[in-house]
Amino acid sequence: MSRRGIMSEELKTEIAKELGVYDTVAREGWGSVTSRDCGNIVKKAIEMAERNLSSK
Repeated sequence: MSRRGIMSEELKTEIAKELGVYDTVAREGWGSVTSRDCGNIVKKAIEMAERNLSSK
């Protein structure tokens, strides 16, 4: 069974840079990002999506 990501790599990378965790991603990959940081990335993506929906 394959897993499809909902968030694009571009969006994840953009948010990781904004939150200051992209250095870890670049050095060690997404698997080395802490659960807390992953949660913050998801939270930020949800906030962005909600803003996008409310502006329509």
